[in-house]
Amino acid sequence: MILDKINKPNDIKKIKPEEYNALADEIRQFLIESISKTGGHLASNLGVVELTMALHIVFDLPKDKLIWDVGHQSYTHKILTGRKNQFNKLRKYGGMSGFPKRNESDYDAFDTGHSSTSISAGLGYASARDITGENYNVISVIGDGALTGGMAFEALNNAAALKKNFIIVLNDNSMSISENVGGISRLLDDVRSSYSYYDLKEDVKNTLHKLPKGDAIVEKIKKTKNNIKQFIVPGQIFEDMGIQYLGPVDGHNIHKLIKIFNIAKRIDSPVLVHVVTQKGHGYAPAEKNPSRFHGIGPFDIKTGKNLSESKGASYSSVFSQKICDIAKNDDAVVAITAAMPDGTGLAKFKKWFPDRFFDVGIAEEHAVTFSAGLAAGGMKPVFAVYSSFLQRAFDQILHDVCMQQLHVVFAIDRAGLVGSDGETHQGIFDLSFLSTIPNMTVVAPKNAWELEAMLEFALEEFYGPIAIRYPRGVAYTGFNRHTQPIEYGKSELLHEGRDICIMAVGGMIETAVTVSERLKEYNIDATVINARFVKPIDEEMICSISKNHNLLVTLEENVYTGGFGEAVSRYTQINNLDIRTLQIALPDDYIEHGNVDILRHEAGIDSETVFDKIMEAVHPEF
Repeated sequence: MILDKINKPNDIKKIKPEEYNALADEIRQFLIESISKTGGHLASNLGVVELTMALHIVFDLPKDKLIWDVGHQSYTHKILTGRKNQFNKLRKYGGMSGFPKRNESDYDAFDTGHSSTSISAGLGYASARDITGENYNVISVIGDGALTGGMAFEALNNAAALKKNFIIVLNDNSMSISENVGGISRLLDDVRSSYSYYDLKEDVKNTLHKLPKGDAIVEKIKKTKNNIKQFIVPGQIFEDMGIQYLGPVDGHNIHKLIKIFNIAKRIDSPVLVHVVTQKGHGYAPAEKNPSRFHGIGPFDIKTGKNLSESKGASYSSVFSQKICDIAKNDDAVVAITAAMPDGTGLAKFKKWFPDRFFDVGIAEEHAVTFSAGLAAGGMKPVFAVYSSFLQRAFDQILHDVCMQQLHVVFAIDRAGLVGSDGETHQGIFDLSFLSTIPNMTVVAPKNAWELEAMLEFALEEFYGPIAIRYPRGVAYTGFNRHTQPIEYGKSELLHEGRDICIMAVGGMIETAVTVSERLKEYNIDATVINARFVKPIDEEMICSISKNHNLLVTLEENVYTGGFGEAVSRYTQINNLDIRTLQIALPDDYIEHGNVDILRHEAGIDSETVFDKIMEAVHPEF
């Protein structure tokens, strides 16, 4: 096998050109077989095999800097940089990350995980290069989806001022080009991608500049050329910004890719190379349903069937059904997503209420302010978003929603530890940053029923900014008989004990119950309280607990600083309540990828560690 020759960085440069296509096929087969066992991002990686190979063939890595946007499509890059043998532990605790990591390899120029960042990072690299007088290429790869993010356009606007080479690769895997435009574009691609055309253009321009009034002639030709190109060249928008455009080029034709990247290297200004690829290329199930194979668990290669589908309704599906049920009877309810209708559970809402569904693309900042405008206009917007992505819109939450006390509901999915995606996707900061914002209310359900009840409360009984925070995975069904109505700022007593009290937030209720059962073996009957409200905290309940308990334990799947436990502890101290507090939360750190159960144990919030911490507080000799 040709892939056997790829064992260390830059081995691909030793491969014969006639072997490139066979190597691409072998890489695809390797990815399919590896990811079928470990799970991971498949469709996006299958789509960029030839593109990645061409970049490694043309450029001198790691001297040249290759920056991936998001980074979930970097698997081929990892294979070509000597990490092929690490795929058996892909996204596992202590194993290889599914994203580029600078501390993992010198060939990973920039840590990524969130979208629309590569052009900004690449521009920073290019500017640093020019200031220090170094000589290397900078290549930023960005997808057409990521290009919907405003940050990408901010960077493009800034990049146009650069006087030296900076290569932006637009990986276009869904943009539709009509036949007429496509035909002309292919024709122009053949012309613009030839050395003779580029050399001729530069020679003519240089000669004209030397003639009397030559500068004026060059400008006149440029204006005439641009007027014609407005109608036929799809990249005119980039050229109007001052960024040269090459393409579109077939992203699965490695020889054309090599040719166009060699052209791009010679352009002494910012240049965008438009590459058209197919998500899931080479594997029929992924080609047919690329969104399902975007991120997938272990699967059967022949059928494409997921082998790790969870049993029971997920929090996302519970949210999905409930928002649709509410919207049937309330025409003011609208739903917003930032390019994730499937992941957030809004696909059903989109189908049932297309006129009240808005997918704004990968643009969380816009989504929040757009929601604020909808609320100001009399609607009841629900912005469904992953916790780690909501971080991108902090200013908009603070300034555009909460300052005006607008009725926007934030349905925060994937809150807490999410596992294999690692540091960039763990939703462990939301309780902290949301709790700092005046006028914001933050709630967390203990189980599936309570998520439904909180969503109904947020839309039909409450007015103002409110965030409902729930974890990834199967919804907890314990305490289903506890259906006490949601009351603003009030917690819920699940079990009344003595001596110590465990007050848990959302998904940590399950841990609290497990720990309380074990404590009974040591004659410790703990009171268990479902916090429900993280902001405001239930001050009345805390005061009541302090009168007949000597220890108050808070449990949350959020970082320690700024979280629920810190707010509770601060309240007891300020009010001189006669009760000790024990705050159990995640460390103030970034938590790596891995199985969630392993991560909880390592971070000290699993039931076994929580039990040990409580016993140490109650019986130091334990």
